[in-house]
Amino acid sequence: MLELANAEAVAEAIDRLADRIAAAVGSAERWALVGIRDGGSPLADALASRLVGRTRAAPRRGDVDITLYRDDLYTGLEKPVLGETDLPFEVSGCGIVLVDDVLFTGRTVRAAMDELCDYGRPSFIRLAVLVDRGHRELPIAPDFCGMTVATELGDRVRVDWARGDVRIEAAAKAAS
Repeated sequence: MLELANAEAVAEAIDRLADRIAAAVGSAERWALVGIRDGGSPLADALASRLVGRTRAAPRRGDVDITLYRDDLYTGLEKPVLGETDLPFEVSGCGIVLVDDVLFTGRTVRAAMDELCDYGRPSFIRLAVLVDRGHRELPIAPDFCGMTVATELGDRVRVDWARGDVRIEAAAKAAS
């Protein structure tokens, strides 16, 4: 595995994301941070704590589990494990900053947007990601991005929240 970013670089990227989000979406009363389980939730938590100092109030927080919204749910995957969707606020009329750790094909984000819209009609949805690794299959792009990295299609980008780092597992090793 190749280390893409150590804990210090990840912390700096999260700070930049928080700065950009605060500048773009304004008062925390108008919007909420929604993490995509599992990788987006810890990033949304980190952003929420940093945004308090930038917006003078903690943004509302929620999480979505996209398992039932995946477009590959019935294509031979192992038995899906359902997580919990927790949106403790009214989605209709609320701005949403959707948060994920790694943006790849765009299919996870599409599923999360579909789920959010089943809960109501947000006034806007913006996307914040820690890592954009390319190889999009859908026309989805981040509004806020911590880092962009060129990868091979078969590579795996892993964010280790316990260590605080980001690593790339090369395609040849990912296949074995």
